[in-house]
Amino acid sequence: MLGLIQNEWMKIFRRPGTYVMIGLLLIMTTVAGAFIKYQESGGTVPDNTEWKRGLQTQNESYQKQLEEMGETVPRDMKEQYQREIALNEYRIQHDISPNEEYSVWGFVSDTSQLIEFAGLFTIIIAGGIVASEFSWGTIKLLLIRPIKRVKILGAKYITVILFGLMLLAVLFGYSALLGGLLFGFPEKAIPYLYYYNGTVEEQSMGLHLIAYYGLKSINMLMLATMAFMISAVFRNSSLAIGLSLFLMFMGGQVTRLIAMKYDWAKYSLFANTDLLQYFEGVPMVQGMTLGFSIMIILIYFLLFQVLAFYVFNKRDVSA
Repeated sequence: MLGLIQNEWMKIFRRPGTYVMIGLLLIMTTVAGAFIKYQESGGTVPDNTEWKRGLQTQNESYQKQLEEMGETVPRDMKEQYQREIALNEYRIQHDISPNEEYSVWGFVSDTSQLIEFAGLFTIIIAGGIVASEFSWGTIKLLLIRPIKRVKILGAKYITVILFGLMLLAVLFGYSALLGGLLFGFPEKAIPYLYYYNGTVEEQSMGLHLIAYYGLKSINMLMLATMAFMISAVFRNSSLAIGLSLFLMFMGGQVTRLIAMKYDWAKYSLFANTDLLQYFEGVPMVQGMTLGFSIMIILIYFLLFQVLAFYVFNKRDVSA
């Protein structure tokens, strides 16, 4: 298996397009760093010594709005207000000022938006890694070897995942390096606060950003798996890449529109891939839980894998 993975890895890096993808990721990160560095607000600390009073005033305003709207307040708005009130109260009680100097952690957090581009590049690789073998006719050279088809396809999928993880590591590492050079590290450690199950918890910024990258990459992983499945089943890289990219940009928005009227939208893949909604927002559909979303993701993951491996294993490529 290791030899097959190494072979697939070499195939990917023989393509000039692979280096273009990595280069684009680094260039976009560099441009973001230069833009933020020379903004007027970059690297400055908000001049607000009365921050506790400001948070108290904000909480009073939220409470007043909730009382005025009563039972008519939308669920999302109510939960969002409750979250903000709890976070503000925690800051006041534990003397954690919201006035934070822009540092390497802020830059790594800002550039995490580029994870979508890492996902896009991973989908391109996933959509072509099997279909291209059929279009080039090289699939016969693979299958005549005394190796089971399951191992061949498994090696290709593992290579796709490793490529995606490599892009995430490059993005995180380069952002941390560039952010440290441009903005430096904070003078004192400031925890990240998150609200989950009615409780405010503290987390170190470094651990939070690693967890954030991990949770954000779930959508990338599932769409890459979908593209891989389509590539294996239909042997069409254009279909695999095009459909996966369309769902990447539109799947969440369409699902959110459906969720406004129908509760069955919670069974959609795109209602569940964003696990951050349980820590930094509200679930797309009322009644959804973290455990429910993980279960739905696993079901779709197994479905994609079963389809890909079953069809690839049964397909006749002698013609």
